[in-house]
Amino acid sequence: MKYREDIRNVAIIAHVDHGKTTLVDELLKQSQTLDGHTQLQERAMDSNAIESERGITILAKNTAVDYNGTRINILDTPGHADFGGEVERIMKMVDGVVLVVDAYEGTMPQTRFVLKKALEQKVTPIVVVNKIDKPSARPEHVVDEVLELFIELGADDDQLDFPVVYASALNGTSSDSDNPEDQEPTMAPIFDQIIEHVPAPIDNSEEPLQFQVSLLDYNDYVGRIGIGRVFRGTMKVGDQVALMKLDGSVKNFRVTKIFGFFGLQRVEINEAKAGDLIAVSGMEDIFVGETVADVAHQEALPILHIDEPTLQMTFLVNNSPFAGREGKYVTARKIEERLMAELQTDVSLLVEPIGPDSWTVSGRGELHLSILIENMRREGYELQVSRPEVIEREIEGVKCEPFERVQIDTPEEYMGSVIESLSLRKGEMQDMIHTGNGQIRLIFLAPARGLIGYTTEFLSMTRGYGIMHHTFDQYLPMIQGTIGGRHQGALVSIDTGKATTYSIMSIEERGTVFVEPTTDVYEGMIIGENNRDNDLTVNITRAKQMTNVRSANKDQTSVIKKAKILTLEESLEFLNEDEYCEVTPESIRLRKQILNKNEREKAGKKKKVAE
Repeated sequence: MKYREDIRNVAIIAHVDHGKTTLVDELLKQSQTLDGHTQLQERAMDSNAIESERGITILAKNTAVDYNGTRINILDTPGHADFGGEVERIMKMVDGVVLVVDAYEGTMPQTRFVLKKALEQKVTPIVVVNKIDKPSARPEHVVDEVLELFIELGADDDQLDFPVVYASALNGTSSDSDNPEDQEPTMAPIFDQIIEHVPAPIDNSEEPLQFQVSLLDYNDYVGRIGIGRVFRGTMKVGDQVALMKLDGSVKNFRVTKIFGFFGLQRVEINEAKAGDLIAVSGMEDIFVGETVADVAHQEALPILHIDEPTLQMTFLVNNSPFAGREGKYVTARKIEERLMAELQTDVSLLVEPIGPDSWTVSGRGELHLSILIENMRREGYELQVSRPEVIEREIEGVKCEPFERVQIDTPEEYMGSVIESLSLRKGEMQDMIHTGNGQIRLIFLAPARGLIGYTTEFLSMTRGYGIMHHTFDQYLPMIQGTIGGRHQGALVSIDTGKATTYSIMSIEERGTVFVEPTTDVYEGMIIGENNRDNDLTVNITRAKQMTNVRSANKDQTSVIKKAKILTLEESLEFLNEDEYCEVTPESIRLRKQILNKNEREKAGKKKKVAE
């Protein structure tokens, strides 16, 4: 059997923030790929604005580098489980993975998630212990943790015999030794291990074509672009090929363009052979998992499995009193077009219309959906969204709900309150580990609906010192009763107008205020959180009555507390089932679904009677 020794295909996988994208930057810089004029910005692969701001990778990215005559195709994958659909499909495209693990934090929930996907596809692993220069680094323990995780996930003997490289991606240094003083300003040890350990692709380019689409891209000029790997044969521009659809039908089309990846560029090429990772245009309705085959030999590759959504929200046209003030796109037609465009590239998303002005949008988690909302907002859309809800399923006649694996790192003093709060949300503790320096690591299995809105409570409980990560684990029988949710009521405006300092001062003792003086408010808008568990209607627009009587203490200025301005994620977490979050390019407002106080009270009474 022939192999293409000039190529290696690898994916870089890791937990969020362990340094994948920074490592890819260094590999790009230190290979013979970029010419001297290319200025590489930090985390160059995170090209999307939200990725750059938050320092997370949302979409998988391809690049390729040349090292000593070998072309190494590298895929930088997302670390967040919400984007796990991307990770899973990428494993089909590569022959090896570089698992990046933080030299202090060690293995985390998403490390487990991405590694599990890699081992299932039988790819060859290489471990990079990153951030070796941290004063708190504990490389020996971390390698032991990684080995334990491999064993726990059922790795075979070959996979257990993984090579380890120690690196500091930020400093551009690496070495085969776990002593930080042995670090050298080169990435050569990583390149050498990839070339030595990752199998070269089989060269069966003489056989009939088979190419499978693993990722989608969209371009206004050429339409949909299918990104994937040529598993067999050769593809040339101008070829007539057969597209084997997921529903079993076959469509013939002509390949109009083929792109290869090199450095940060997509380069047009005329032909691609077995083992190449390429992007192909010319097919209007190509979808992930479909096979492009030779017209005379129509053999489809096994369909790719895509994780199903676990969380859903209702998206609605904005109908608040301030609708249409700030957004460019406000109609149902525009919002629907945008959601349909998102489906072109995001296969983990589902959109179902439930009325002329509303849609159920299902995704892999809160982050997945909030990134979509944030993108729409930045593009000029105005919309309303409901509280996120978990998707229930019936499995073998039993009603089930999604459960998440939760990992918490917290100082010991907050351990009691964290355990108590998660137990109230029906979380079950699986493990407790003392990680040294007064830190405790807690592992829980908790229902996903119990975690909606938990982040804010958790951060205030641990004074911001706690770190929490959670990832979907499995569907389990549903727990009866309500879990989680908000304990406090809302402060709701009774009037429309501008918020005044005078009225905010009188409301402050009732709870936490979310708006600043002179902010426009409307009747039914939520302007704060009540200290108690009931909703309270307040007048935030009242101005101080002016009189001609001079006050003895007139020189004292009014001082109010700083308003707590909620981010999009915090707003979605805050929502109750009778509330909406109104999102526009300039504002994020919370509101009651029924704006009028009397109508709200009537609806509340009716609901109680019905229950």
